[in-house]
Amino acid sequence: MRSAAEEEISEFVRARYARLSRLAYLLCGDHGKAEDLVQTTLTKVALVWHRLDENVDHYTHRVLTNTYISARRRRSWFERPVAHTREWAGRDEFASVDDRDLLRRALARLPSRQRAAVVLRHYEDLSEEQTAAVLGCAVGTVKSLTSRGLRSLRADLDAGRLPTAAGRGRDGS
Repeated sequence: MRSAAEEEISEFVRARYARLSRLAYLLCGDHGKAEDLVQTTLTKVALVWHRLDENVDHYTHRVLTNTYISARRRRSWFERPVAHTREWAGRDEFASVDDRDLLRRALARLPSRQRAAVVLRHYEDLSEEQTAAVLGCAVGTVKSLTSRGLRSLRADLDAGRLPTAAGRGRDGS
């Protein structure tokens, strides 16, 4: 028979897994790494479950973000086994998918803390104070990280520095 804590953890995982997976994907840009990130986060949360109060969501976001930033610093994070092949390129018929992919790749170019700040503020819709608490920094730092991140995103997208799905810049060259 399972204990009450195990039941609480199971319910928490069922209720939050999809949202945590989306957040992790936006942070790291890879489904496999996102799943690993969520699993690592949930393991860390389960280990300290008995000490957590009603603010489990905040703690979980913070663990996920810190785990992402720490993993990003490791050398193995940057290994890329295979680049996208051309045969994948032209298959997408929907512009919105291309736009999301372009934005995902633009996010991937940002430093990890800027990316985390932008995702937490504009995808998770956290306030500056909540984002500062998750990142463990001052509100002013969140403002500057978000501002620099958005400026870099705009510059990359406007300058066409990101390859499209077909492997060319936005201007088709």
